[in-house]
Amino acid sequence: MDKVIIEGLNCFGKHGVLPEENILGQNFIVSCELYCDIERAARTDNIDNAVNYADAAAFITDFVKSNVFKLIETLASRLAEELLKKFDISKIKIKIDKPSAPMDLSFKTVAVEITRKWNRAYIGLGSNIGDKKAYLDMAVKELSSDDNIKLIKTAKYIETEPYGYEQQDIFLNSAAEIDTLYSPYALLDKLHDIEALALRERKIHWGPRTLDIDILLYEDIILNDEKLTIPHADMPNRNFVLEPLCSIAPYAIDPVSGLSIREMYRRLNERLSFDIFNEQHTDNITANRQ
Repeated sequence: MDKVIIEGLNCFGKHGVLPEENILGQNFIVSCELYCDIERAARTDNIDNAVNYADAAAFITDFVKSNVFKLIETLASRLAEELLKKFDISKIKIKIDKPSAPMDLSFKTVAVEITRKWNRAYIGLGSNIGDKKAYLDMAVKELSSDDNIKLIKTAKYIETEPYGYEQQDIFLNSAAEIDTLYSPYALLDKLHDIEALALRERKIHWGPRTLDIDILLYEDIILNDEKLTIPHADMPNRNFVLEPLCSIAPYAIDPVSGLSIREMYRRLNERLSFDIFNEQHTDNITANRQ
């Protein structure tokens, strides 16, 4: 991936654990690599199509000066996130040197270096209580209004039969493709916050709910613990998940099976058709014997 590099930018700020550091301040040296696609800028020779390094440098200088943090780890992380939101970049590697750190030792510098990026994720949405469409609309609106999330695509809403616990109303389901700065666990917390706005209650496993939002895929992460499973558990067997997801991301890859969503959806439909055929065949045999 192409990148714009700013190296050794001298910035003044008041960051440190000691009170005097927050009052007197000191110099910090910021270097960063801004990952972006420069093809259009190179082809058109137009600054409007480029990541303007002068604007980026000015933004960095102002951010370091205008904020106060105890840790340069916090400074680096917050600065990286704001640069990702402000400029058309997909990833950033940033290093902050603190050459005047208060240590009674001979040293050149102390520094923190981090990498942050927009992470591609896919989420499933469902509702089968009350105004189902309104709940899904609300969820989509909440996602798109969060500046740590870029809503890329939303699948058409579809009606589906309940899964698992069948004594409940039909569902309205969808899926969404997003880019996010949230970690998987932070994204899960955000989705739970949105569910809470719909007064979501968890009383019956796979039971009725005003709003259900699940992380289906997050980059190529495979995760399974008490709090979170990615890819989402049982996704290959859930038509109500694969159908809307296939409509917006047919070539997304399930990191467990290595299959595309399109192929998983095709295989599921073949299996369901085979099961229906077998069930009908069994019923016919039973009827003929009677």
